Amino acid sequence: MTGVVATLAGSLVIAGVSTLGDFVWAAGNLQHRPQYGLTHGTLLFFAIGLFLGALAHRPAAGAAWGAALGFLAAGSFYVLAPVVGYSAMFVVWIAMWVALAVLYARLSRQQVALGAVLGRGAAAAIASGTAFYAISGIWRPFDPQGWDYAVHFGAWTLAYLPGFAALLIAARSQSDHL
Repeated sequence: MTGVVATLAGSLVIAGVSTLGDFVWAAGNLQHRPQYGLTHGTLLFFAIGLFLGALAHRPAAGAAWGAALGFLAAGSFYVLAPVVGYSAMFVVWIAMWVALAVLYARLSRQQVALGAVLGRGAAAAIASGTAFYAISGIWRPFDPQGWDYAVHFGAWTLAYLPGFAALLIAARSQSDHL
């Protein structure tokens, strides 16, 4: 799978998982409690790790590490949120793209300098963080019965696209030259 195809596939699949997550939160009328957030983060990043692991031919390792990163990300949000409010979500979102760059490099056993991996992670974090900020209004006003989940799916796709592009297009083209 080329970097472009993987980028599009990952963006669409993970946008679907995120949209399903929005639906579960809304349909279950779940209050924002740490146990729900930790579960959500773990499952979301399980899916991201599974996807990245599948690309690297190591789906089980990707899923396990992805779940661990998701739990850590959600836990970080709950530690930071009392101090900085919901803007903690953006801090964690950005940090997780750097972590995902490192994870994908490890899973795919890329022989690339750590600086290059961190550079891809930083590019993913900045581009995807900007996109995430742009779509973050999808939950406002908070009216889950009135939400258009096609809009959520499109917004999530746009949020994931630049992050996966930074990780996968550059990484796939570099690994093709090794």
